[in-house]
Amino acid sequence: MTRPRVMGIVNVTPDSFSDGGLYADADRAVEHGRQLLADGANLLDIGGESTRPGATRPLVNEELDRVVPVITRLVAEGAVVSVDTMRASVAAAALEAGAQIVNDVSGGLADPGILEVVAASGATYVAMHWRAHATTMQDFTDYGPDGVVECVRRELGARLDAIVAAGIDPERVLLDPGLGFAKLPEHNWELLRGLESLESLGRPLLIGASRKSFLGSLLADGTPREVGEREFAHVALVALLAQRGVDCLRVHDVRATCDALAVVDALAGDGSGVSGVGGIRQGGVS
Repeated sequence: MTRPRVMGIVNVTPDSFSDGGLYADADRAVEHGRQLLADGANLLDIGGESTRPGATRPLVNEELDRVVPVITRLVAEGAVVSVDTMRASVAAAALEAGAQIVNDVSGGLADPGILEVVAASGATYVAMHWRAHATTMQDFTDYGPDGVVECVRRELGARLDAIVAAGIDPERVLLDPGLGFAKLPEHNWELLRGLESLESLGRPLLIGASRKSFLGSLLADGTPREVGEREFAHVALVALLAQRGVDCLRVHDVRATCDALAVVDALAGDGSGVSGVGGIRQGGVS
């Protein structure tokens, strides 16, 4: 078993569902990134656009102003940085600032030019399953008779074909099933139970379940749990995903995640807590 890489989330936004506004200026975002690294993050995912259900998109210049200064400073301090963006122009500026990974929640559908940017740069690319922008994505939750697992596998497979056709080395691609994006709560659980089907696409998986509403719905006792009350459930899921061999976990609470992974390591007999680490590394995907 290889230990998942931990991707710490730095939302430089005023309206993200979990921490919107907390790190909306560069100084606070950089300090938060430093803390996530101290807590054990292997890399940082810097985003300037909220993709919560119903969110409206910022202007391109707003997104650039949010992420580029933060990326520049954290890279200068030695961090491995991913940019969370759907825009080719933002990806290009972030890569120029030193980011090594482009985490595109649209898988190249929102702005096909992003694939050309990544191909030219040699960066690692994370492609998520996506059907529509945040304002309308919950109108696209019908997965028909084939079911959500088969539909996501087929649609991600089509994106992988397009990514490779654009010139991106498939060895530098990770896939993300897109928990919470055009998904009902039961869809998320079906996808998590069906990871083997997604692994059949032949690429490592990144999972982003941290603090999402389907965890709150699971824990509902008449009223779903608020965002800040979902971490215990997420930690339990982290441990199970680590045992499943998931390659990368995108999380808000890095310390809690690393604690859970240490427990998994101990039970597996790996007292070091760090051996056998796979997935995203300096310069790409192993």
